[in-house]
Amino acid sequence: MKTRIFGAVSLLLLVLLLPFLFRRNDASLSEFFAGTDTVVIITAHSEPMKFELERGFREYYKKHYNRNVTIDWRSPGGTSDIVRYIADRFEAEFRHFWESDPSNPPWNPNIASAFANPSILSDKKANDEAKRARKKFLESDVGIGIDLFAGGGTYDQDRQARCGYAVDGGLRKRHPEFFRPDSIPQSFGGDQIYEKDGKYYGVCLASFGICYNADRLRELMKYSILPHSGNNAVEPPKRWRDLGKPEFFNTVVAADPTKSGSANKCYEIILQQEMHEAIPPGVRKPTPEQLDKGWANGLNLIKRIMANTRTITDSAGKVTRDVASGAAAVGMAIDFYGLTEQEWNACQTGGKPVIFYVPPEGGTAVSADPIQLLRGAPRLKTAHAFLDFMIGLEGQKLLNFKLNTPGGPVKYALRRSPVRMELYQEQYRHLRSDPDYNPYKEGLSFVYHPEWTGRYFSLIRVLIRCIALDVQDELRAAWREILRAGGPEKVPEAYRAFCRLPFEYRDAAEAAAGLRISRERTAVEVAALCRRWSDSARENYRKAAELAGQGK
Repeated sequence: MKTRIFGAVSLLLLVLLLPFLFRRNDASLSEFFAGTDTVVIITAHSEPMKFELERGFREYYKKHYNRNVTIDWRSPGGTSDIVRYIADRFEAEFRHFWESDPSNPPWNPNIASAFANPSILSDKKANDEAKRARKKFLESDVGIGIDLFAGGGTYDQDRQARCGYAVDGGLRKRHPEFFRPDSIPQSFGGDQIYEKDGKYYGVCLASFGICYNADRLRELMKYSILPHSGNNAVEPPKRWRDLGKPEFFNTVVAADPTKSGSANKCYEIILQQEMHEAIPPGVRKPTPEQLDKGWANGLNLIKRIMANTRTITDSAGKVTRDVASGAAAVGMAIDFYGLTEQEWNACQTGGKPVIFYVPPEGGTAVSADPIQLLRGAPRLKTAHAFLDFMIGLEGQKLLNFKLNTPGGPVKYALRRSPVRMELYQEQYRHLRSDPDYNPYKEGLSFVYHPEWTGRYFSLIRVLIRCIALDVQDELRAAWREILRAGGPEKVPEAYRAFCRLPFEYRDAAEAAAGLRISRERTAVEVAALCRRWSDSARENYRKAAELAGQGK
């Protein structure tokens, strides 16, 4: 009888434990086993990246702490999804913290909009309740059960830091040698590599370029809607402007900037380059008219690129896959995705690739892919260890060393460009996956001006959605009619209608303010503004198509 009871109890315990035993990436699993630590990281990183980083960190942690460790990866979507998730979680947790103190006034929209507002303490119009909420949040250890946010770009991580969601990771105190100017500069090409107070650190560098499928380019003229003679191959694109050319109609793959922070950074770079080219050589202080012209040229180039798209993806990583499969002929790609696809294609074709990645003529910005410690991180010691690993040489070598080299990856060549300048020295050249590629040299020809577009990063993604994505059918139809009529030069009135924008660059600050939900502006009013931009664009494209059909 006792044996049967014991057996039944054992079976019941096994059933209760099964969810833990088979949930490998749950923090509770590693904490269930004695001697195993955990760090929880939210990220949009790829599975190969997660695999190699976790494997390397386990070895590092065992060596330095003589304990086992596992990483609980959380991936709710792309960068934009992660940013929203973190903000929602912090609001919920801070509300619980606020309401647990009976001396606080009841939770209300004023408190909700103030606690993470970086400008509220200096706002003379803000009331005492709002300022009290902000101070309480910054003085608190409120957390969301997640230790680190990895990836996403400096804009989004800087915004997290200003909101108060991220705190000092302590790396500069623990390892000041990492931050010598000849190891990790604080900024490069006008963009920050790490935040001065330690609220994010660049782990690797990324730039943007163009990938194309040579086989598809050879076929394009057969199916072009443009007048042409023969079946001559289309020339490979060399500049961002090439992607907006008529011959690439219905062949481009682009990523949605509202889903991918990396994609939005690429569109910002296009705007920056067009603004730079609108300024005469030698002019140090551009005029408002010059900046207006560059802004308009950049946005209209983005519109032409979007009008040329065959597909729009929700991830920057899918762009190169579509080009490699032949679903698209050309696309805008992050360097490591493009280089990886090119190498893989070369292996498949016996060293004769048809997939190519090229940096655009005129230069491209280099930006950091950072990591940050979140407020209230519950596993602080392990989180600090992961930061030390990622910025230390052990983690940096994993990013770009060849497979099965000393310190390199064992299964996936990650082809990420390390932030540590030492690894571009000659002694490491034979170990790197891309020995001829040095982003610190590639980025010298392009200087990013954060004062031009940095503060409008969110505005850019919303504006592109309103004037290109939400009205994709009308945009493509207008561009198709313009091309059928012989191109923009043949129907100038139609093209002028196509190029109309909801506002000039000089009005961008006002437009950006119109997208911020506040006490003066509700979410309904923000949505109405976006709808007006979309409706205006839709009407412009319909007018452009009509004029093109009339040969005007």
